[in-house]
Amino acid sequence: MNRIECLETIYDDLADCAVVTIMGAVAAELYSLGHRPNFFYLEHAMGLASSMGLGIALAQPSRKVVVIDGDGSVLMNLGGLTTLARYAPANLTHIVFDNESLLSVGGFPTATSTGSDLAAIARGAGIQDAKLVTEVTEFSDEARAAIRDDRLSCIVAKVDAVGPKTFHMDVHLLENRFEFARALRPDPDAR
Repeated sequence: MNRIECLETIYDDLADCAVVTIMGAVAAELYSLGHRPNFFYLEHAMGLASSMGLGIALAQPSRKVVVIDGDGSVLMNLGGLTTLARYAPANLTHIVFDNESLLSVGGFPTATSTGSDLAAIARGAGIQDAKLVTEVTEFSDEARAAIRDDRLSCIVAKVDAVGPKTFHMDVHLLENRFEFARALRPDPDAR
């Protein structure tokens, strides 16, 4: 399955969530669907999207937080899974697109290309609701349920190692940082 097809199925569900994503193919494809102020493209911090998402989830427990990650990023910070499990915020959904490669930096294979199972690792870390999905409809059903429900969830989606048509994004990343902070303000009138 293709990552962009998966993102299209949940795009509308992300409207009221705080969304944190890694840079590269994931960010470019999410951006191509339409940028929103509640989307944060985490630059120069590979492996830390789940950590940032956890901080937001703990600071604002009434806000749904969706972290959109990649296999290479998660593998760089496997301890992030144990930290998510330790605090288990019910308002956090962690989506991992596993294309078995570092697609955005040349396509080098990751450990998932030789058998590492990130959903099993997440369960082993203590995230009880961790699933591996391989079909778009299965992804859509699981991701939408996780976003809607109050439970820590990790959905690992096996996707093809196909990048976006372009990595170009018109969002200035410094402005994205300020825009995202404004979107997270609890008082809607303060925006």
